[in-house]
Amino acid sequence: MTLAGAFVQAAPRAGERVRFRAAEANDAASCGPLVFASGVAEFGFFLGESDARCIAFLQQAFRSRHGRFSWRRHRVAVADDGTVLAVMAIHDGQRTMFDDVHVVWALARFFGVRRTIGQLLRGLILETEIPAPKRSQILVAHCATDERQRGTGIFSALFRDALDAGALPADGSRDVVLDVLTRNVRARALYERLGFTALPRPRARSRRLPAGLDSVRMRFGRRGQS
Repeated sequence: MTLAGAFVQAAPRAGERVRFRAAEANDAASCGPLVFASGVAEFGFFLGESDARCIAFLQQAFRSRHGRFSWRRHRVAVADDGTVLAVMAIHDGQRTMFDDVHVVWALARFFGVRRTIGQLLRGLILETEIPAPKRSQILVAHCATDERQRGTGIFSALFRDALDAGALPADGSRDVVLDVLTRNVRARALYERLGFTALPRPRARSRRLPAGLDSVRMRFGRRGQS
């Protein structure tokens, strides 16, 4: 079990109803480990810290009102007792102009200026593989499910709820995209069932990026299987 898994709270009882809603700042304790679990290799490369430190940073950044890690960018699936079972982030390319400023501040505040410099340099390398959304795009990110709930359809239901609630456009007016590691065959199959298809690779992977972070960008084209 990863450290992220050790932070996960108890699973819901059989037959317990699952609700979907916008995240709140007080979801940080639960969502930090899940966000980390959504990209353990990516966060490990970018932050260059232990799992525990990465999670602590994500929890702090989640509590902020600003930036790509903020609770305001996330939606969650929760059990009746409030336990967070799944999470996803929605980044509108028309509203991400100041994301880099906020991430610099968040990193410097938590890790200090000296460590932040290296993190920013690695972040630039990572962004060649997992780019920020264009203004015409909405990027779905931080997709994760409590490890004891995987395979139950909770994330698929969370994604469909985002469409139904209008948090994601269902009419094709914007390109909805996400990124998945090439080696994460199971996640890619899930996204394909939801209606995503792989886009052609625009460039070769940076030689400075570990091979394990090779990714494919996918675009939502239609509502997939239930």
